[in-house]
Amino acid sequence: MRLYGITGGTGSGKSEAAKRFAERGIPVIDADLVGHEVIAPGGAAAEPVARVFGEAVLTGGQIDRVKLSAVVFRDAASLQKLNTIVHPLIFGEIGARCARLHEAGHHAVLVDAALLGENGAREQWLAGLILVLASRDARTRRLAASRGIAEEEIARRMAAQTPPEHKIPIADWVIENNGSIEELYARVDEIAEVIHGQTLGS
Repeated sequence: MRLYGITGGTGSGKSEAAKRFAERGIPVIDADLVGHEVIAPGGAAAEPVARVFGEAVLTGGQIDRVKLSAVVFRDAASLQKLNTIVHPLIFGEIGARCARLHEAGHHAVLVDAALLGENGAREQWLAGLILVLASRDARTRRLAASRGIAEEEIARRMAAQTPPEHKIPIADWVIENNGSIEELYARVDEIAEVIHGQTLGS
């Protein structure tokens, strides 16, 4: 089985592209969703995150993701602490899900994760990396419209991420997503055909 990655900055349309890949028969594992699960009550990261960040991120004794985001996106050191706790657990769970998909007969899986390629190199376990790019204005408009996030908070979240353009040299495919949803889908469909061809030929 081949593993592919899809990454991009917040508001780039990465999740919409991933949804289209799933419709084209390539299962998608959403690392952000896995991250939510590991800090949910009973999740593997819930106790260590609560211990490190304390009452500032809790509501009713449980981790409040809104409060946690407010803390980590304002302080790089806090974000690093959170990543150190949750990333190994997230990728462990992704590995387990990939194994189950392989057993179910899938030949390609797409991992949707904003943090792929953060160190300037493509992860060795990836057969290919897809980068979704969009202008800062387009990303801001999308986040404000879809999630109701204030522009100040959007700017803070963007600043906490590696500039997506820095990942162009390590991407196998770049999707420029400043146009219509139909244009995005057409580009995804082209890449999906290539992935299907690669896996059939392996």
